Amino acid sequence: MLHFADVHIGMENFGRLDSESGLNSRIRDFLRRMDDMIAFAKDNQVDLTVFAGDAFKTRTPSPTLQDQFAYRVQDLADLAPVIMLVGNHDLPPADKRASSIQIYDTLRVKNVIVADTFDAFAVETRAGEVAIGTAPYPLRQRLLREQDTAGLSIADIDDMMRAVLAQTLESLAADADVISAQRGGCPRVLIGHFTVEGAVWGSERGIMLGRDIQAPLSALADARWDYVALGHIHKHQNLTEGRADVPPVVYSGSLDRVDFGEENELKGFCWVELRRGGAQWSFKRSKARPFLTLRADLRETADPTRALLNLIEEQAE
Repeated sequence: MLHFADVHIGMENFGRLDSESGLNSRIRDFLRRMDDMIAFAKDNQVDLTVFAGDAFKTRTPSPTLQDQFAYRVQDLADLAPVIMLVGNHDLPPADKRASSIQIYDTLRVKNVIVADTFDAFAVETRAGEVAIGTAPYPLRQRLLREQDTAGLSIADIDDMMRAVLAQTLESLAADADVISAQRGGCPRVLIGHFTVEGAVWGSERGIMLGRDIQAPLSALADARWDYVALGHIHKHQNLTEGRADVPPVVYSGSLDRVDFGEENELKGFCWVELRRGGAQWSFKRSKARPFLTLRADLRETADPTRALLNLIEEQAE
């Protein structure tokens, strides 16, 4: 199984126009990382792909960016089923509008499932069935639809959202348990897009869209799941590292660097060997563009500009 997230097509930080493609060079970086990942998936005969949210930088990507992303989604769908979760950057800018990835569901693209609700279902792969739980970015108007929030403070509403989110995740685990049992005990995977308590942030807060609610780790570190595939936080991490009694709860991280806040972070995707009762997984590093901070004291330099250019040239060599 291939697990990736946070592609953010449209990110142009520190880029320049590429005359050959007409795209910003940073956009090409992210697209190339996707191409490399797809090549790996093909070479290793992927059985299932899960995308844990945030396809684009904005909620209203240009047709050109949608086109570039669609080519790659189709490439993945030609290999195996693809489950695409709606992240906060994928959400529509207004209620009752389509998300930026809804078109795949509308067109009934073969082998592509768009997950925009909390749901549990089974997916057939060439290696067998998998029980899937989907937990898209938690929206207040959806989570608290049946709750009375009149007169509550923002802090009280946030607490209520956390409690309802935990209950919803518990229900998903129970539903996946039933689905798995009905299919001879097939593996179970939860796909989520939100912050989990204890996770280490990258630089994504600078591009955050919407209020952020933290899910309790205990709601995810549940032995009824075999692997928890997360998106939203750009720093790759396993929140249950060293624990054998619970499944891996893993942020794949982003495929490439967004800015200098991610200078020292490894970028890539996760490759998972699924089985009921456990999963073996590994992190596959991508050839992310290096971000390098140069430090120099130019206060007593006669020509600071020249000195700085020399330093840059030395590093380039």
